[in-house]
Parts: sequence; structure tokens; C-alpha cells
Amino acid sequence: MAAGSCLLLLLLPCLATTLHSPPGCKIRITSKGLDLVKQEGLRFVEQELQNITMSDLHGKEGQFHYNISQIKVMDLQMPFSDLHFQPQQQLVFNISNASISLRFRRQLLYWFFYDIGSINASADGVHIHTELQLAKDEAGRLKISNVTCNASIARMRVGFSGTLRKVYEFLSTFIVTGMRFLLSQQICPSLEHASLVLLNSLLDTVPVRNYVDEHIGIDYSLLRDPAISTDTLDMDFKGMFFPRARENLELENYAVEPVIKETERMVYVAFSEYFFDSAMHAYFQEGVLAIELQGEKVPKDLEVLLRATFFGTIFMLSPTVDAPMQLVLQVSAPPRCTIKPSGTSVSVSAFLNISLVLPGRPAVQLSSMAVETKLSAKVFLQGKALRVQLDLRRFRIYSKQSALESLALFSLQAPLKTLLQLTIMPIINERTKKGVQIPLPEGMDFTKEVVTNHAGFLTVGADLHFSKGLREVIEKYHPVPTAPAYPSSQHAEPSMDP
Repeated sequence: MAAGSCLLLLLLPCLATTLHSPPGCKIRITSKGLDLVKQEGLRFVEQELQNITMSDLHGKEGQFHYNISQIKVMDLQMPFSDLHFQPQQQLVFNISNASISLRFRRQLLYWFFYDIGSINASADGVHIHTELQLAKDEAGRLKISNVTCNASIARMRVGFSGTLRKVYEFLSTFIVTGMRFLLSQQICPSLEHASLVLLNSLLDTVPVRNYVDEHIGIDYSLLRDPAISTDTLDMDFKGMFFPRARENLELENYAVEPVIKETERMVYVAFSEYFFDSAMHAYFQEGVLAIELQGEKVPKDLEVLLRATFFGTIFMLSPTVDAPMQLVLQVSAPPRCTIKPSGTSVSVSAFLNISLVLPGRPAVQLSSMAVETKLSAKVFLQGKALRVQLDLRRFRIYSKQSALESLALFSLQAPLKTLLQLTIMPIINERTKKGVQIPLPEGMDFTKEVVTNHAGFLTVGADLHFSKGLREVIEKYHPVPTAPAYPSSQHAEPSMDP
């Protein structure tokens, strides 16, 4: 028994590490960001409440028969609203002291007197308290998993006019009470539909697992439910690239977990070294980290120097040495990214094969040399695309055969470095120009981005901007009626029987 307990204690750290996989990408939404979301969300709520559909109200009091129909929301005033974080996984949306203006059709029968027309009403002191539960769904996407809603109306005012105004005022207690009940019963179902159906369709636009280009894709699935404090909402994403030919390939994450401490900006996005390493590992697995230059693509000055360097070998091959030269630069291992407070760099190991391509004969290799380079990486955000600009910092070549041959290759060091800078680096940067999308919903973009390097990860602090309204995006991806269909009786004329 004691041995089993000791074994369990030894396994606990391993189990904890397994359950808490470090994220490759992390996003923090701060209270400032939530304020912007509140402004756009309030407009959306107003639109939803204006689409409220209520059933008719009809009844009989003595010889009075009444029917209230075609109830329509005309205007909303919501001067006091609040959206805030509530630990552990909730957003709380409060509306206080709001007013809702209504118009409806009236029909009244009293003995042989019949009256018809419209009535204006106002619901004052409207209070709505809504709690949105946020969680990770099975696909790893952030979703609103549950909604708790309470709505109340402090008072209802109805303005009567017409021939039977006194009669309506007599019946106002019944009519106002009924309308107040109907309206309060429709507010929460409307908001629940807006959250669980419409807002979740907006969250469906967040990229979870999609292709970056024809070679690789990225997995942005959430690792766990979001963590919410009083001031922040933190989300841990897998942030792993994968080769499209082997989509189930997993790369173990041994990198430092990003830690976001700042709260001054609306949003912070952090990327660990694992995020960039997995991208280069995926490209390596796809076998695309190779570049071939042949014939006219080889700079003339470099070709002359190469022919002079390998003249003896070329002379022994054939009396004619006009065959075009071929340079093949092939990465030999997945490049590695290093992020330090001083900057970001990428270490690349490769080999360079120099050959002659003789007509009708296999290519003749003149030399195979090892190449070690260090690239500086400038990471920046544009819109929602994370982009990388690479620049060559260090370059070294050496022979894999002997130190003597390495010494002979020393004269090629500067020309080959120039070749990389002028010919190879532009090709690489053109491939990274498109970048990769950050997991934000459609219609939401970053502005005023600032990149900060840390030990093992970097963060991008930014403000948020709505390039499209919530309604516009939702209608694009969820083209169905925006209000739930509630049962409504027919607008029938009241019975003429006493």
C-alpha cells in the first residue's frame, strides 16, 4: 500500500505535465478590449430586441371584449450597460433602466360599440442580466456553451386615445399587466438565441485547423477552456504547423510557455519558439526547403569564380568545359528558432552541391560542402496576418571531406554569401510574405501593433478594430431569420357575441 502511494506521488508531476500541454500561441483579451466589444455588442443586442415577436393579447371582462395584436418594438433606449469578466469562465452583460417603446393594434367591442386603432406603449425600468458561459468545444473552438438570463420590467405605460378612451383606461390594468408579462417573457429567449446560435456562428469564423499554403497547415485548436479573471480572458492555443502530406504528424512541444503579464492594450498575442519551429519542421517534412540554380540563373561572376576554383576537376572531365553549372542548396535538418530579448534568429544547417550538367550524361558533382547560416527574423503583424522578414547575418561553409578542402573553399565564402543575399533570400521572403492568420473572428482586426521579445517567446500588443459589424458577419455565415419564431395567434376580429 505504501509502495503504491509512493509510486502515485512520483507519477503526479508527469500527469500534471501531460494534462497541461504548453501552448504554442496564447491570446489575452483585456478589459479595454472588452469595452470595444461591448460597444459593438450593444448595437447587436438592440437589433435583436427590435426583432422580438410577441403573441396577441385578447380577453373578456364582463361585456368588454378586447384584442391586442401586431405588437412591434419601435425604439430602444439603453443608457446604462456593462460587459465585464467574471471568473472563472463567464462574461456578464447587464442592461439597467432601459426603456422599450411599442406600438400595437387595438380592437374593442362593448355591446354594439366597436373601436379599432393603434396604441403606443412604453416599458420603463427594464433590467436584463445575462451570463455567458465560455468553453472549448469538441473541435477545439471557443464557444458560448450556456446562457443564464433574467429580465424584468419595472413599469408599463400605455397611451390611449379615441372614442372609447375611458373604456380603455378602465381596462388598462388588464392590458398593461398582460403586455408587461408577454414582453418580459420574450426578452431572454431572444438573447439566448442571439448568443447560442448567432454569436456562435460568428465564433465559427475563427480558424481552428486550416491550410496556410499548398505545403503546410496550422492547428489553432484550444488546449483547454479559457481562463477568466476580473480583468483578462486568456486562451491557450496549440499553435502547431503540420505538413499537408502527413496531417496527423505531431511535434512535441519542449519550448518555454508564453507568459503575458501586460494589460495596457486591448489584446496581446504571444508566440513561443515552438510556433515557429513547427512551421519550419513542417516545411522540412514536405521536402520543400531546397533551391536549385542552373545555367543562366547562376550569377555570372560566381560562375567564373567557381570554374576557376574547380578548374582542375573540370579539366579532367572533358576537353570541353562549357557545360552549365548547377547549384543545389538543401536544408539538412529542420531549422531552429531562438527568441531572446535582443531579437529573434533562425539557425539553418544545409549542404550545397556544385555540379556540372553535361549533355546526355548524369550531372557530375564537383563539390559538396556543408553550410551553416544564422538568419535574423523580423516578426510583425499586418491586419490579422503574422509575417516574418528574414535577413542573412552569419554564413559559413566547410568541406565534409577534409580541413584542406575547407581551406580551399575559403575564397568562396564571400561570393556565396552574396548569392544567398541577392538570389536566395528574396525567394524565401516572397514565400513568407503572405504570413499566417491569427485566430480572431472575421470582421475584427489589429491596429497599432507593437512586438516585444522575451526569453523563449515574443508578444504582440495591439488594439482592436471592427472592420465589419457583428450583424454583417453573422448574416454572411448564418443567412436565416435573426429572431426565433415564437408562436403567435391569428389577428382575428373579436367575437361579436355578448
